[in-house]
Amino acid sequence: MTSRQEGDTHERDFFMHIGRHQCATIEKPTLANVTIKPYQANYDTFLSSFDFLNILIIYYLNYIRDRMTSPLHVAQIMGPMVGGGLESTILNHYRFLDHSQVQFDFIIQDDSTYIPINEINKYGGRIYTIPSYKHLASYMKELQAAYRKLKPDIVHSNMNSLSVFPLMAAKTAGIPIRIAHSHSTANNREIKRTIIKNTLRPLSRIYPTHLAACGPHAAKWLFGEKAVLQGRVHYINNAIELQKFQFSSQKRLELRHSIGLEEEFVVGQIGRFTSQKNQLFSIDVFRALLQHLPNAKLVFLGTGETLEDCKKKVHDYGINRSVLFLGLRQDVADWYSAFDTLLFPSLYEGLGMVAIEAQASGLPVLASDQVPQEAFVIKELISTAPLNESPQHWAQWLAQKSRTRDYNRSMFSTAKLVQAGYDIQASATSLQKWYKDISVSQLSEH
Repeated sequence: MTSRQEGDTHERDFFMHIGRHQCATIEKPTLANVTIKPYQANYDTFLSSFDFLNILIIYYLNYIRDRMTSPLHVAQIMGPMVGGGLESTILNHYRFLDHSQVQFDFIIQDDSTYIPINEINKYGGRIYTIPSYKHLASYMKELQAAYRKLKPDIVHSNMNSLSVFPLMAAKTAGIPIRIAHSHSTANNREIKRTIIKNTLRPLSRIYPTHLAACGPHAAKWLFGEKAVLQGRVHYINNAIELQKFQFSSQKRLELRHSIGLEEEFVVGQIGRFTSQKNQLFSIDVFRALLQHLPNAKLVFLGTGETLEDCKKKVHDYGINRSVLFLGLRQDVADWYSAFDTLLFPSLYEGLGMVAIEAQASGLPVLASDQVPQEAFVIKELISTAPLNESPQHWAQWLAQKSRTRDYNRSMFSTAKLVQAGYDIQASATSLQKWYKDISVSQLSEH
């Protein structure tokens, strides 16, 4: 669709607005309390007795007023909702928006496994389910139907390189503001996925009118360094409710007792079970750690496609009693207090929100060298290791950390995280302002 056609769409919306105000039956002016019959067919009489331009101006001003005073409706394209970090980022911001100003509609796939229906409904949001993008023809057809039903002012796609499809559909539907949001990157160890991502990446700049990313690393990967250097990418931090993650000695004791632990050294990993999050490698590392610390425990939080493979590996290694799979939890924030170290060996990350959450809790992090540096704010809590290092090397670091874990975790202030932009209240306010600003800019262009 050309820019002229987009302008036509905007004008169509305006005249639909007039229609809603019954402009089709505008009456002639009344003089001396004499009512003139509604205009029917005499076009010349209408023009001579009524300043049509003035009425158009009045209705256009009303249209602009309505657009500015009613909430902006943003369609969030989510893909499958599985309780991962991407969804957490969007939902974190949604909770802290002024919903009289900005409202979200969630377009999700029918292969979703975790949908916070009650919370979305509580804030006035709507949920629209469509087929998976793996069935592309059905996916595109149902997307068009969703856009017709929801009539969003903005489409915000969170599907990384796959955003080409929902944004193509949004442009076809005449939606004037289309945001592509980069949340992640890639790694050559995921051969098939990386080939698909690299094929779609050049198309990522065709359909969006605006670009967004969780940080420079993710922005460069999807949109290219030139877009970053030109300042064309808007950054939406993976911000969190920092107070929820602050260390609690009470929560530490309660959660440890709930799984039969006291003073054991506990290594935690939080995230979806996928090849990206690399839990299979974590099990290798932990097996090596048991040679140094036979009483250590490994606690996994999350679900996903590689969960059964991980359970099988634990069984094959004969370390079932030392490894706990706790599934998808509603009290994730509290578990950071229960851990002694966060293990974070991802193959790639757009940012790595769990690293931010761990730092808010004063929890040491051992991360792979593929986690971007912008996730490391409180440097004294962060250590990194190359993925090509042996599990024994990673285990030695963990063993060393176990000897220095007796420190006051409450001494780590969240002030640095606030300064770095990871406070959710400030980030949500910034996101709301951005939506409003680009909406006003789009209106002024037409």
